[in-house]
Amino acid sequence: MSRLQLALNVSDLEESIAFYSSFFKTAPAKVRPGYANFAVSDPPLKLVLIENPTQAGSINHLGVEVFSVDEVLKATAYLGERGFATEVEEQSTCCFAVQDKVWVDGPDGSRWEVYTVLADAPDAPDLARDETCCGPAANDQAVTIG
Repeated sequence: MSRLQLALNVSDLEESIAFYSSFFKTAPAKVRPGYANFAVSDPPLKLVLIENPTQAGSINHLGVEVFSVDEVLKATAYLGERGFATEVEEQSTCCFAVQDKVWVDGPDGSRWEVYTVLADAPDAPDLARDETCCGPAANDQAVTIG
């Protein structure tokens, strides 16, 4: 099983939490300074909000959350067999969680990850300023939505 992940840059975290809580009829699964995520069951979605006023209204990154390290390894092999340049991170602390993941670059500057959460992490880098969290140069590759 897996679910799509959509990480959005937002200008006002509290306003965005209120909107998406109502829109998806669910409370956030995790809230930290400058960060929130929702584990939406219907449709299956991991929605991540990253407070970043300079990139508000844009996609931070996209991903597929899987639920085991084995699934990340299988995705890495599959993507590599198809000729994609893969970037593997193991035991990486990102988005307030310890994760194993693989990154690939898509067309038009999109950045995709397949990841699994290994453990919660109480602290993470400043998401609006640290380009290494949630993928190298993720904030520089923002794609405008709407």
